[in-house]
Order: sequence, then C-alpha cells, then structure tokens
Amino acid sequence: MEMYIEQGASRMDCELKIASRYNRPFHILSEKEVRLGGFMGLFSKPGVQVEFYFSQPHHKSPLMQNYHASAPVSWHVPDSAEYRQRYAPGDLEEEKKKVLAAAKKNIGEISAGGKEASQQILDSLNEIKEKIGNGGKKEDHPAFVRATGLLKANDFSDNYINGMIERLRKELTLEQLDNNETAEDRLLEWIGESISIYREDEDMRKPRIMVLVGPTGVGKTTTISKLAAIYGIGTDEIPAIEVRMITIDAFRICAKEQLEQIGNIMQIPVSCVVNKQDLKREIALHSEDTDLFLIDTIGKSPKDSSKLGEMKEILDGAPRNAEFHLVISASTKTSDIEDIMRQFEPFNYKSVLLTKMDETDRIGNIISALAERRKSVSYVTDGQTVPVDIKRASVVRFLINLDGFKVNREKIEARFPPGEADQFKWR
Repeated sequence: MEMYIEQGASRMDCELKIASRYNRPFHILSEKEVRLGGFMGLFSKPGVQVEFYFSQPHHKSPLMQNYHASAPVSWHVPDSAEYRQRYAPGDLEEEKKKVLAAAKKNIGEISAGGKEASQQILDSLNEIKEKIGNGGKKEDHPAFVRATGLLKANDFSDNYINGMIERLRKELTLEQLDNNETAEDRLLEWIGESISIYREDEDMRKPRIMVLVGPTGVGKTTTISKLAAIYGIGTDEIPAIEVRMITIDAFRICAKEQLEQIGNIMQIPVSCVVNKQDLKREIALHSEDTDLFLIDTIGKSPKDSSKLGEMKEILDGAPRNAEFHLVISASTKTSDIEDIMRQFEPFNYKSVLLTKMDETDRIGNIISALAERRKSVSYVTDGQTVPVDIKRASVVRFLINLDGFKVNREKIEARFPPGEADQFKWR
C-alpha cells in the first residue's frame, strides 16, 4: 500500500484537493496540524497535513511518475547564517542567481501540477529572494558588538546603547555593517544628532536674566564669574555690555564676599538677596541700566527637597523671562546625573551647563542623560581660569571628546557647522 500526503487549510480542504486531483476513492489514515508556506519560520500560516492511501490501484501517468502533486514541493536553500559561513560577501550575488535559476527550473518542471502549486512556490521564492538579497541575518553581526563596546567604553547608558544598536540594525545594510568605517561614521553622526544645543529666544525682551541652579560643588559661582567677565569686560568678538551679579547664597560662609571680590576686580556690581521680594525689587531697580543679570544660587543636595523648595520660593521673584540653567559636573556618575536632573525639574530649567570637562575622559553619561530627558546644553567649562576656561557648547566639541572613535573632524564640522546649531547669542 502506497501512502500519500496532502496539505491544506483544513481537513476538508485536503479532501477536496485529493478528490479533485485524483478522482479516485481514498482513505485518510492520519492528520496533524502544520505550518504552511513561509521561509525560515517567517510568514507561515496554520494548516493541516493528512496521510492517505487509495482504495484501488491506479496507473501513474508519465507526469505522476516524476511528480506527485499531492506531495509538498521543496528544495534546499541554506539559511542566511549558512550563507555567511560558506560564501564570502562577494560570492553572495552569484550564489543567489544560482538558487533562483534552480528554483525557476523546478517551477517549469511542475507547472502541470496546477496553478496553486506554482503560485505557492513563487510566493516562497520571493521571500527567499528578499532574505538572500539582504545578505543574510544581521542580528549577530560583529558591527553590533563593536558599536556596543565603543558606547559602553564612553559610559553611555544601556537605554541609549540599545537605541543606537537598533538603529544600526534597521538603517544599515549588511554591506555597510561589514565596513567598520562606514558603521562607525554613521554611529558618530547619530550621536551628534542626539545632542541638542541651546538656542536663545531672539524675541525675548531685555534685560536677559540667567539663573544658575544645581547641587553643591559643581562650580556655579566660578561659572558666574566667567560669564560676567566675558560679557561685562568683553572679548575681541563680543563688545562689553552692562552686567550685574546677584547671589541668594547668604548661608554659605564667605559666599557673598567671594562674589563681591570678583565683582570689584572686574568692576561689575554685586547684590545679595535673601527672599523673593528682595530679588524682585533688585531686578526692577536696575532693569533700565542692566543688559544681563547673572544669578548665583544656593548649592544644596538634590535630595534635600525642603531646601530646594526654599530656594525655588526665592527665585519665584525673578521675571517670567528668566532663563534657568542646571549646572552639572561632567565627572558626575550616571545614576547621580539622572537624580539631579529629575530633582531640579521644578525649576523648569531650559538647558544644562556642563562644568569640569577636564576632569573626565568619558562623557557618554552626560550625552545619554541629555538625550533621554530631551534637554539642551548651553556652555561647557574645562578649568578654573576666569574667563578663559568656558566655551559655548557645540556638537563637535562633544564628539571629539569621545574615546575610541576615529573622528574625521572635517566631516563632522561639515555635518554640524559652528555658527548655526552651536551658537548661544546674548545680544
């Protein structure tokens, strides 16, 4: 007794196929659920496979001697991982042509098996062509391992790394991933795109009011002094404007005296306020003759919510157009950066001012935190010298500080030109 196999969407579908093709009495011996169609487990559909035999012998036609229409048609196509092991990238195109030619030949040989059988093979062939056309599987490509290593070495967060690897997987072809320089250049470009540079509102009314908030020890007072020197004394590119410094840090020993001493050297006035009314009055009193107010604040732990609340109450005396900038040290560990940014959210800070860039070799933690919380960066400082060690933030400045990347400075400066995204105008 010769056994046959038929597949269909259901048992009834199988029975109809058998009756239509053979027009002979038959008996179904068994049935089981199977997955039909697809390629490498993709795009298949649920179905039924039955095993059957005929009640009476039947003479086979010449066609049926070579092909049983009821038997599933298949040929071996190596999966993409096998392709990558057996063939070099340059051989893939040639091998793909061979596979497709062989498949088309099979279709011609079995065309008498019916339109349905031919269409099923054509559908599978299209899926095979698409899979091979992509060069094989990308999930385990070495480029992902290398990119992950580079990002981890620069202290990027896990979420940021996962996002970048997923983008590499989706947007780069296998040929691009095989080229280390191409993959690294694209990764560097995407890192640059994730960095937002602060831009002032050109329609904002004068005077400008910049408030620096942040935890203790990050260098707020020194940074205020640098900004006061740049804009109060002026540079070759920036003419001097009228600047006034205000401190609300009346609780730290010598805080007021320190700022007054700096102000005396630069001939820039300094005021000290202790409550909301004093701050409001001080700004109103000097608004006509001041272009820029720089406000230094109390350095408190971001976990000290009561002190932060007191400071916010004082700063509520500043006008609505006041710009709050969160000062963070570049050497702060990732978990603390996230806590600081979250705790200072009630101040509605517009941007981050990054200090102590000279004290760390890894800045991925900062880039990650800024990107994940969608915050821009305004200035970076890299030393204690006033006013030399402060610069406008720029994408290029961040990218050239990444460790392990082969940075083509000319290329990234063309992609992120100064004078556009990285300018922070004060006048």
